[in-house]
This record gives sequence, C-alpha cells and structure tokens, in this order.
Amino acid sequence: MTTNAAAPVISEAERSTAARIGQVLFKNRGWLPVPFLAVPLLVPGAQTVTSWSVGLGLVALGEAIRTAGVAAAGTVTRRRSRDVQRLVTYGAFAWCRNPLYVGNFLAWMGFTVVSGVYWFLPVALIVFAVEYTFIVRYEEGVLESIFGQEYLDYKKRTPRWFGRPPKGSTSGPHDWAEAMWSERSTILQYIALIGAFLLKARYLD
Repeated sequence: MTTNAAAPVISEAERSTAARIGQVLFKNRGWLPVPFLAVPLLVPGAQTVTSWSVGLGLVALGEAIRTAGVAAAGTVTRRRSRDVQRLVTYGAFAWCRNPLYVGNFLAWMGFTVVSGVYWFLPVALIVFAVEYTFIVRYEEGVLESIFGQEYLDYKKRTPRWFGRPPKGSTSGPHDWAEAMWSERSTILQYIALIGAFLLKARYLD
C-alpha cells in the first residue's frame, strides 16, 4: 500500500495577491529586459566617451555581482520552479537578498547610460521597481513556505536590495568556474548589445 506525500506548506506570504502577480512575472522574466533595452536602442541619444565609460562600468559591476551570486547559489538561480534545495545566506547573499536582480538593474541602467537617452533612466527605475517588487514578493513567499523561521531570520538581518556590510563571516562554498560558464550567455548578450549601440551611434544618433 502506498501513501500520499504530505502536501507542501504554503505560507500566507506566498498566497498573497502580490505574490500571485509576481509568480506570473517570475515565470516570464526572460522578456522583462525588453523595455529596458528597446527604448535606449531605438530612441536617438547623445553617446559620448563619458557615457560609454560610466555605462560599461555599471554593466561590469552588475555582472560581477551576478557572477558572485551564481558562484554562491549555483545554477539553481536560473530555475523557474519553486523547487529550492537550500537557503544561501553567505557571500553576495549576506550583503543583500537579491544580488542577481541588483546585478541586472545595474547592467540595464548601464546600457541606458551608454545610449545617452538619459530621460529614460527614471522611467526604467520605476519599471524595474514595479516588476521586481512583485517578483521578489513571490520568491520571498516561496522561501518562507520552504524554510520557515530560518528564512524569516535571514530576511530580518539582510536588506532586500542594495546591501550593507554584513555582520560576521560571509564565507561559504563558491564554484566560480561553474558560475562563469553559466554566465556565458549573459556575457554574449552584453557583447551583442555593445555592437548594437555602436551601430546606433554610427547610423542613428
């Protein structure tokens, strides 16, 4: 005779309306960068040496933060399911709870700076804040469902976004080789975007 597995515990946070909206966005987050990149690519701007230097600096910083997050958490960060095996609270995740999204934000802002379409920066900030507030509410609900008090304690001591120096040790296992291999497609996208903005500077701006 077989027995049914216990039903998963679903936290109140995961059942909230914001989390349900975030779940939809989470599953479709692959297209969310489109508005951040379409406008800077299609609207004429004022590309300069300074805009390129500052913008690419932000892109590099964002990718460094992303890579550090993937090195700590592993490629599980790329999944779209709620099957989370472990709670990562060290490394980049000791500074803030969402280092990959912070990295994305810096990279997208960086390419906007490169484009010279500066009026779009506050618009992009608002779009990012709205979309990822819902996504993070869903993710936080899932983690609360799975890890309970352990996650609530981590949530209490660690900022959601731009972090502060953590108290105590941030050491833990990192797989930098796997992280760099996992990020290869992201880096190739950056290279393609750089080429696209160079073409824009020549033919559109």
